[in-house]
Amino acid sequence: MLPSASSSALPKGPTMKTVTRILLLVVLLATCPTTLHAAAPDRPNILWITCEDISPNLGCYGDQYARTPVLDGLAEQGVRYLNAYGITGVCAPNRSCLITGVYPSTLGSHGMRSTTWLPDSIKCFPEYLQAAGYYCTNNVKTDYNFATPKTAWNESSKKAHWRKRKEGQPFFSVFNFTVCHESQIRVPEEKYHKNTARLKPDERHDPAKVSIPPFHPDTPESRKDWARYHDNITAMDYQVGDVLKELEDDGLADDTIVFFFGDNGAGMPGVKKWIWEMGLVVPFMVRFPEKYKIWAPGAPGSTTDRLVSFVDFAPTVLSLAGVEIPKYMQGSAFLGPAAGQPRERVYAIRDRMAERFDMVRVVRDKKFQYHRNFFPHLPWSQFTSYTEEMPTMQVWRRMHEEGQLNPVQDRYFQAKPTEELYDIAADPFETNNLANDPRYAETLAKMRKQCQQWMIETGDMGLLPESEMLTRAEGKTPYDVAFNAKLNPVASLAELADLANERDPANVPKLIELLSDADPAVRFRVATGLVALGEKAAPAAGALKKAISDDAPHVAVTAAEALCNLGQVDTAMPVLLAGLKNDSPLIRLRAINVLDRLGQAARPAIEAMKNARMEAAGPVGDYVTRMSEYVPAGLEAK
Repeated sequence: MLPSASSSALPKGPTMKTVTRILLLVVLLATCPTTLHAAAPDRPNILWITCEDISPNLGCYGDQYARTPVLDGLAEQGVRYLNAYGITGVCAPNRSCLITGVYPSTLGSHGMRSTTWLPDSIKCFPEYLQAAGYYCTNNVKTDYNFATPKTAWNESSKKAHWRKRKEGQPFFSVFNFTVCHESQIRVPEEKYHKNTARLKPDERHDPAKVSIPPFHPDTPESRKDWARYHDNITAMDYQVGDVLKELEDDGLADDTIVFFFGDNGAGMPGVKKWIWEMGLVVPFMVRFPEKYKIWAPGAPGSTTDRLVSFVDFAPTVLSLAGVEIPKYMQGSAFLGPAAGQPRERVYAIRDRMAERFDMVRVVRDKKFQYHRNFFPHLPWSQFTSYTEEMPTMQVWRRMHEEGQLNPVQDRYFQAKPTEELYDIAADPFETNNLANDPRYAETLAKMRKQCQQWMIETGDMGLLPESEMLTRAEGKTPYDVAFNAKLNPVASLAELADLANERDPANVPKLIELLSDADPAVRFRVATGLVALGEKAAPAAGALKKAISDDAPHVAVTAAEALCNLGQVDTAMPVLLAGLKNDSPLIRLRAINVLDRLGQAARPAIEAMKNARMEAAGPVGDYVTRMSEYVPAGLEAK
């Protein structure tokens, strides 16, 4: 008799239910490898390799003139982003955004070399990584427009390296390369050859073969500068290779997600510091090792046209590390388990750029770029001493003064329009402004509204004079001012800016009325509108004479400029001279800017400008000192 199925004599083995489960698991593993990888990722190492002042002039981005074998190889191993954008065209405001995940115009860090301070609720994002067990290093630049908290990094120095962490500890490390910085294009020959000593003869760039953007004059100076720019990128490419080799030598490449990106566009005049496409778009690629490929947006060697902004980088790193993203961060993760939906547009800003005041806001979607200029009476080409050291800038300005530029090249020296609109695909160098083309009226209106909404939603403080913002932040922080509707009435100030920027003499009665408003931010914006009107502001002369005694010095100085435009320099000069002695470097800077625009009419203030130096007053004081040297010198030379 055969034993029954229930007999204890039956050999012990898996039941049918267990067998079924095993077979199901085999099928899942064979057909859904993602399931396996979904369980595998566990606190990856994250390496940021960053560099300064380059647009996507790499071979992997289609630049045939480029010599970038290391980065081209990294692109083949990773995913290359075609639409990665900074917040502005210069480093410090961008870096404040990268390290916090908050827009500079919300933090109060929107001016170049400005100074803000953070509330306790906002941290540098590596602090969250450290709390989660990461070792965080920065080699070496900070430049955040606020004092770097001691808790921001485990180490921030020229020697900072992941190799100093505890055994097995995950790391987040930053290595930033400056050999391609704007300043290195115009260094003496000896320094240039030292920077590029590793380049082989066939890796050096022939100035005769360089491509010159249409807004630059095609001169030997321009060609040499652009060729050196490319040589410096090749030198940086070697440095990237050094770091990647260290990662490989340490056996960490298979455990590390690698980012590479630039901090703003090319360090050339009309590009860096500006917020046209070339100044904002940066090369950006990410390499995922096999164990983390579930998070990659594409296969190795592929590209993505997803729009990403620097405000998204902090939440993205936290997402990849499995760290909760703070609610105050204004960006959205684009990688990792907490990745959000692709954004439809990015936003950009330009405010005080070194010693020159300005304000521009930008909206960019995948096709169009919109600009709102809040000081349209000022030219794009305001003199900034650092930029003027570049040979390309010197020859560009000289040719303008001699009338040798074509209309596209000369546009940079003209007053800005209030609005700009460009079709980037059709016009990548943004030389054809479509803002007045009726065929694009709907697009213009839509993006104008998007710009206004973004400014309101983010508590944009750009419409407050910088000195006024700091006054309102006393006893708290600029961030606290941003979302206080009484201290920062963004919507009403934007509406007033629209009125002032119309430059319509019919608006003068309304502007005169508002010049007595209780809010100094309103009075400043009105006075700026009267400056922009020039001689057409004559009916406001009486009101302006009262306004030069305004308790807010930025209002008084601006009203004085409006009076100067009406030929009343003698009446306005005492106010400007007083501004040069103000305790605030921002007021001194504003006063010397006005005097510079007056030209020869400012000669009576030469000695006062020389005495306005502020060597020990921080970065803005440094700009005052620069202007106190070159503005009087320029007047005395004529």
